[in-house]
Amino acid sequence: MSRVAVVGGGPGGLMAAEVLARSGAEVTVFEGMPSVGRKLLLAGRGGLNLTHTEALDEFLDRYGSARARLEAAVRAFGPDDLRAWASSLGEDTFVGSSGRVFPSSFRATPLLRAWLRRLDQLGVDIRTRHAWRGWGDDGELRFDGATTAWAADATVLALGGGSWPRVGSDGTWTSTLLAAGVDVRPLRPANCGFSTRWTDAFRTRFAGNPLKNVRLTGAGSSARGDAMVTDAGIEGGAVYALAAGLRDAIDRHGETELLVDLRPDRAVDEMADRLGHRSKDSRSSALRRAGVSPVGIGLAREATGNRLPDEPAALAALLKAVPVRLVGVQPLDRAISSAGGIALAEVDDAFMLRRRPGTFVAGEMLDWEAPTGGYLLQATFSTAVAAARGARTWLEERT
Repeated sequence: MSRVAVVGGGPGGLMAAEVLARSGAEVTVFEGMPSVGRKLLLAGRGGLNLTHTEALDEFLDRYGSARARLEAAVRAFGPDDLRAWASSLGEDTFVGSSGRVFPSSFRATPLLRAWLRRLDQLGVDIRTRHAWRGWGDDGELRFDGATTAWAADATVLALGGGSWPRVGSDGTWTSTLLAAGVDVRPLRPANCGFSTRWTDAFRTRFAGNPLKNVRLTGAGSSARGDAMVTDAGIEGGAVYALAAGLRDAIDRHGETELLVDLRPDRAVDEMADRLGHRSKDSRSSALRRAGVSPVGIGLAREATGNRLPDEPAALAALLKAVPVRLVGVQPLDRAISSAGGIALAEVDDAFMLRRRPGTFVAGEMLDWEAPTGGYLLQATFSTAVAAARGARTWLEERT
């Protein structure tokens, strides 16, 4: 029986442990935190968006430049497989109006409890409070914890990115792998908010207010959904969908522009016609009658120094493309996920580190990113299954 170490007790690590244990390996999971699955539980506060039901080719495009390296893993363990796996744990799934997939309970706790019972039945040993500290002189894994050294026939690393330090994804593993000669790209915020230079008046009145059903355009892309005005700037689902391009534009130029279409279902001429029939209404009343929310009106005033155009066509054009100047990126520890990590060229098709045979990598430790909507968890699970299958094959070839 092969002895396999899985380092990291998040969704990627636990999935790798299950696949390996089913193949007959003796599996031990090492987790630095006091319990496993913390990031999964945190994601469950929003309903636990497991995956998405859009066509697989469109789904794969969400991974951008990393698509070519992730495609085989996602096709081998795709959205339907993930839903079937959840159902096997007693958690049937349903499809929301946006195509996102959630557990029927809309919570992570029942799924995690059933999963841990299954892992226990498969004989998986879970050791918490074991922070990984790299390799010893003889290649053994080194830990801070009761078990200071561990010799494994194969290892799967699934330590996450750097965006959730309070649940264990703190990115401290980057220095360990850099010291081992692995090309690790700097971890950067992904699915993050951005800072602006709101005036005090706008910030005081509108921070915490949602921009509902808007279309955002920036860095050559657009997305429709909701956004949130924050004290420091703007965030939310539609912002996250554009975050990678906006972040890179700010890295290049120091700032970038985001255009907000406050009424994406109305054409400019239709808006102008509505605004042209003001009668004796005040400007704000006419805007509200045209379907623009108070926070939208405030945003338009903010963009023009409180000098809205008088001419209906010009005002309509503004409302269809309110400019917001983004001057900074939300810090990594406040982002939903992270970009950067182990360069994909550092792993082979089975996600094994080329510089350290027998060590496989899964999840956000690898240099890929995707928007929210189920794409993050899907790729984490898919790469974990691929890494575990790769480890199994590698072990079989050596027996």
